[in-house]
Amino acid sequence: MELMGSGFVLRPWHLEDALSIQHHADNPNVSAFLADRFPYPYTLDDAMSWVNLMQNQNPLVNFVIAVDGKAVGGIALEMRQDVHQKTPLLGYWLGEAYWGKGIMPEAVKLITNYAFAHLDIICIQAFIFSGNPASMRVLEKAGYEKQGVIKHSIVKRGKIWNEHVYAMLNPQAVTLT
Repeated sequence: MELMGSGFVLRPWHLEDALSIQHHADNPNVSAFLADRFPYPYTLDDAMSWVNLMQNQNPLVNFVIAVDGKAVGGIALEMRQDVHQKTPLLGYWLGEAYWGKGIMPEAVKLITNYAFAHLDIICIQAFIFSGNPASMRVLEKAGYEKQGVIKHSIVKRGKIWNEHVYAMLNPQAVTLT
């Protein structure tokens, strides 16, 4: 399964992606607004472990962002359990050399359309650190709406941040009130 963008593709992870991913992920600016489970420094062992973990996904919900055949980022839906079983979380990152080129808003649209067409979900949510307005713009360009702000809810690198909640509803899901 490949999702074609303008100058990039979303595709499954390949074992040979590890070196390129390590190169692009090992950047404090890339990891600055990601959960701590995204390590920094990002070693080749981290990249190899991640790529191995991503093999044989079913369903496919975690994609590499590839430009000219090289892995330069990732975008994924984190499927959840219990009352959130139909509301995955969206997460993404991109190597700094590719920022500001329009890749991420289009990638968000691609994975959102894919998810609504292939997964039994009612909406997709994304949580953005208050210090990351560029990511908020990505979501807004992709059609996501801000649902609210959770004040002083996260700590990253010793700093307390608000979290901005964005969501897109599946237009084909039945809404109960």
